[in-house]
Amino acid sequence: MTPQEFDAFYAASFSRLTGQLYAMTGDWSEAQDVVQEAFIRAWDRRRTLDPDNAPESWIRTTARRLAVSRWRRLARGLHLAGHHHRHETLTVEPPSEEHLVLVAALRELPEAQRSAVVLHHMCDLSLEQVAAETGAGLSAVKSRLARGRAALAAQLGDQHPTSEEGRLRV
Repeated sequence: MTPQEFDAFYAASFSRLTGQLYAMTGDWSEAQDVVQEAFIRAWDRRRTLDPDNAPESWIRTTARRLAVSRWRRLARGLHLAGHHHRHETLTVEPPSEEHLVLVAALRELPEAQRSAVVLHHMCDLSLEQVAAETGAGLSAVKSRLARGRAALAAQLGDQHPTSEEGRLRV
């Protein structure tokens, strides 16, 4: 099939094939997608498609197989999601009052100080790791931590939520 013959074939049969696949799939958008994908695949093999030898059948078969393949992937994904969900129920405790107070105080800090405090005290990163992760120098990280801790201490007063090791508790 020449490119011009292929274009004419596409123009003459796309709507009909989409209607046929719509009847098979029950989903207009899905039918358009799989017919379009089948035509894309046919373009690559247009030289071997014979206009007199039912190229529409090849498109329809390819589109139907694409739709079935999508259904199988979707069904498999839903099965796995349902299987996973049935066997592993996660429960998340609501945040404590201390946690809410700490998060509210952290929100008041400038972003650079907040990041340094959270990475160092809550994620247990070393000063060097905080510097690497934030792209800041070591002295800047130390300064941000000192300022952030001072601001938190002022905001939290006696309710400073730290553990015995000096780590912030959440």
